[in-house]
Amino acid sequence: MIRIPRLFSIGQCPVTIVTANYTERPSTLEMPDREDELTLSRKAKLKRLTDNGIDPYPPRYTRTSEIADAISQFESIDSQGSEPPNEQSVSLGGRIMSIRSMGKASFLDIRDSSGTIQTLMRQNVLEQSYETLKDIDIGDFIGVTGTVMRTRTGQIKVDTKEFVVLSKGLRPLPEKWHGLRDVEIRYRQRYLDLIANPQVKDTFLQRGKVIKGIRDFLDEKGFLEVDTPIMVPVAAGAHARPFITHHNALDQQLYLRIATELYLKRLIVGGFDKVYELGRVFRNEGIDQDHNPEFTLLESYEAYADYFSVMAMVEEMVSKIATDVCGSTKIPFGDHIIDFSPPWAKLDLRDELRARSGIDIDEYPDDQSLTVVAREKGIDVGPLESRGRLIDKLLSTYVEPHLIQPTFLLDYPEDMSPLAKAKQDQPGYVERFEAFAAGMEIANSYTELNDPVVQRERFESQEKIRDIYEDEEVDRKDEDFLTSIEYGMPPTGGLGMGIDRLVMLLTGQSSIRDILLFPQMRSISEQPNSEEIE
Repeated sequence: MIRIPRLFSIGQCPVTIVTANYTERPSTLEMPDREDELTLSRKAKLKRLTDNGIDPYPPRYTRTSEIADAISQFESIDSQGSEPPNEQSVSLGGRIMSIRSMGKASFLDIRDSSGTIQTLMRQNVLEQSYETLKDIDIGDFIGVTGTVMRTRTGQIKVDTKEFVVLSKGLRPLPEKWHGLRDVEIRYRQRYLDLIANPQVKDTFLQRGKVIKGIRDFLDEKGFLEVDTPIMVPVAAGAHARPFITHHNALDQQLYLRIATELYLKRLIVGGFDKVYELGRVFRNEGIDQDHNPEFTLLESYEAYADYFSVMAMVEEMVSKIATDVCGSTKIPFGDHIIDFSPPWAKLDLRDELRARSGIDIDEYPDDQSLTVVAREKGIDVGPLESRGRLIDKLLSTYVEPHLIQPTFLLDYPEDMSPLAKAKQDQPGYVERFEAFAAGMEIANSYTELNDPVVQRERFESQEKIRDIYEDEEVDRKDEDFLTSIEYGMPPTGGLGMGIDRLVMLLTGQSSIRDILLFPQMRSISEQPNSEEIE
């Protein structure tokens, strides 16, 4: 139980705000002279601490609770209007976020992952250890032991009986650390962003809830979570350029996986009926607001299902997660309110493209004819573009930007979907959907092709396209996968969902970098030496 002391107040003394170590800092990753001075000052303080027999980096510290729990427990007792008979202290730890010195009393705000609380340090209570505060800076970690109290102004704080230095920071926090705005620093040094902008942490807490929600949903549906190789001999399962590596012991070229699809379908062949994997995949592609070369992908496969049953599952899963994480299926995003409640709109790809662009792709059965009309429409077309690539460009120009509310775009051309089962009543098309929201693709699904003869023909056709058009993103033939489905694979519905984009939508973030703790960025180039300059 927490002791509730009598109200405590300080006389009418002038208050000095300790900010000497936190002045304006240029927006740069290099340390200017002023910061050099501040770092030297902190190192001098570190030496004084050690000279005084204080370990500034002790190996452990025992907290009685997190800050939020201590506050909650105090408020619960305080609301009852009772005072416990025996005083009980709390021990809290956290980073110092502000210091106010009033001579014989000081106020320090400390923060842990749960919240912030003010600590009262009094010279007459701390005695000799009070002098240690001279060597304490904003950004340092300390542990405090004392009793929780409420001042006459209603503020909750800790009346500190003793404190200990837990970690002496040698670098000052950045300029205006309480609201860091420089995106270059924010993305490269996410740890500073998390210190300076506490609301950023909320985004990543929500991301964790989204991922947990997906796992819980699929586990309850009877899916088994599995792990498949990250380094693979064949980079297949998607249209993407892979990253290449080399295994020295095997003396073999390997690739970082671009998808998990073909390994998961091997497990369907092996007898698992429902499997999924949540993991990182890697695609050697450009970086923009909704693309990062390393991203988190959900892939699930269910035997005896098709793309219609996967469609229903996606609606149910996303709407549930939105409700659990955000409290509603209606999520603000930019100028829109995205409503994830089922049913989602369903649009035929060919019809929608024809309505928005005036192009009926069935009238252009080859790349040459489609190239002509695409150029007439102002589409940027290279010297060699496959029909599937051209259709993708037309869709991204005319259709996808208009799919604001959750929408399933149905039945893709076979040219774009070598792993999907053909539609029986519509030659040249396959049973495939992509799900969109806010103009972004968030999910992709097929009724999986399980005919080994047709699958081999599709792969060989893709090989020819890659050679003719010199397109390294075209899907590759995986002989072992072909061997696996020759043993028989049941009818299967598959799903791929980009977790990063889903998190963007549910947290209202317009850039993928804001929902990745450590987004990919260009390395900082070394400055040229004087000889190079000359």
